[in-house]
Amino acid sequence: LASTVSHDSHNIVAVGKTPEDILKAVKSLEEIGGGIVAFDGVDIYKLPLEVAGLMTFSRIENVLQNLKLLHRKAEEMGCKLPSPFMTLSFIALPVIPELRLTDKGVVDVNKFCIVPLQV
Repeated sequence: LASTVSHDSHNIVAVGKTPEDILKAVKSLEEIGGGIVAFDGVDIYKLPLEVAGLMTFSRIENVLQNLKLLHRKAEEMGCKLPSPFMTLSFIALPVIPELRLTDKGVVDVNKFCIVPLQV
């Protein structure tokens, strides 16, 4: 799963099983000019948000149809969250606890420190 909707910076935020799957989803975002995508290992499902990666000129009916499809695909891939893309969008918001992804790394918001990661 990948999205350009990620508060507050609206950089790309993505999650997946393998680096290759994540890269495929991110490249798909680039191709559509921003938005929300799900890659199931075979097919890419997309909701283009061509206006700054946050908004679209599409009709609401099309947006809703695409979003429902994305949620269904995320569930089929094993995601148990009711709103996976909303959850993904807030994982990068660095002002709410506990751990958040930032351009400085993973931050423990409660302790106001960067969490060291092992590679």
